[in-house]
Amino acid sequence: MFIMRSLFRYLLRNYGLFLFIVLEVISFVLIFNYNNFQKAKYLNSSNRITASIYNSFNSVVNYFELARINNELASENAALRTVLKSRPGFANVSDSLYSTLAGSDTTYRFVSARVINNSVNKTFNYITLNKGSEDGIQPDQGIISPEGIVGVVTNVSKSYALGISVLNQRWGVSAKLKKSGFFGSLFWNGDDFRYANLMEIPFHVMLANGDTIVTSGYSSIFPEGIMIGTIESFEQPSGENYYDIKVKLSTNFKALSYVEVIQNLDRKEIDELEKITTDDQRAN
Repeated sequence: MFIMRSLFRYLLRNYGLFLFIVLEVISFVLIFNYNNFQKAKYLNSSNRITASIYNSFNSVVNYFELARINNELASENAALRTVLKSRPGFANVSDSLYSTLAGSDTTYRFVSARVINNSVNKTFNYITLNKGSEDGIQPDQGIISPEGIVGVVTNVSKSYALGISVLNQRWGVSAKLKKSGFFGSLFWNGDDFRYANLMEIPFHVMLANGDTIVTSGYSSIFPEGIMIGTIESFEQPSGENYYDIKVKLSTNFKALSYVEVIQNLDRKEIDELEKITTDDQRAN
């Protein structure tokens, strides 16, 4: 009782201060909710602060994972050296890889980035990178790892980027069977971060467990042939025309450290051309 009386007396003595604080909070809530400019400034500042905290925390975590990260980088460097020896059309550029292959009609630039935040156990999983618009990162650019596809960039600030990962039910990717070329759509069902489902593959296509699934190239986000995973199992649902295919993802989303963001240098031209077709269809 003594503590309650003391607390009550304290509140009575300082009610003016507490009333002022409550009114200030209400005022800021009204300002940010009903004024677009202030709301945008608040959200941008909040995202920047959050990304900075993730970056600091991730630096500490990465210190204890340097051995594994070095092994991954060494393996990727060895693979790139092999490609460079067999493809004289490749050219290395600092922090990036430009590739203009003979006979290719698309040019890509790969920008390396470090993962500073990542989730795998939610319905809608996202990934945060330590590169942003200053580094040429833009929305709708693909994200890959040395093991395969990771996701696509959705939002960008000056120094950071946020992306949807494959482990997000709001996004799917065009994928195909490497050996036959038949393509469909790959979606995550929200259950296990190691698996996704490939849809729209008809029954007459010959399948086998272990068959490789890669990107189809039928979008300006990913080049053709980027690794996605392998067939874990498949079945023919009764009354359906397409397989139900379970794909084991090649990317270990619980161990992501470094990724590459894909910049399609021809994307603007492709999008403008496809927009003409879309406008014609709407007109008809």
